[in-house]
Amino acid sequence: MDAQTIQQLIEQGLPGARAEVYGADGVHFEARVTASEFAGKPTLARHRMVYAALGERMGGEIHALALRTLTPEEASSREPGEGSRGKA
Repeated sequence: MDAQTIQQLIEQGLPGARAEVYGADGVHFEARVTASEFAGKPTLARHRMVYAALGERMGGEIHALALRTLTPEEASSREPGEGSRGKA
């Protein structure tokens, strides 16, 4: 499994979402996912939506996935100097 495949799976599973995925070892990844569907949902619900998009791959092909989930409004209000990676 590679970061680009995970990005595609997330974006297919959450139409309209934008995902940035990082991870070089093939099993441990970090993702920043921006989706309007996250509006009004707590962090746990947002993460479950991403896990649902990845299905059975979580815990199998994808051993670990650190998530940062944002609405478009939250993403645009971030500090300009803040990096794109973050912890869930």
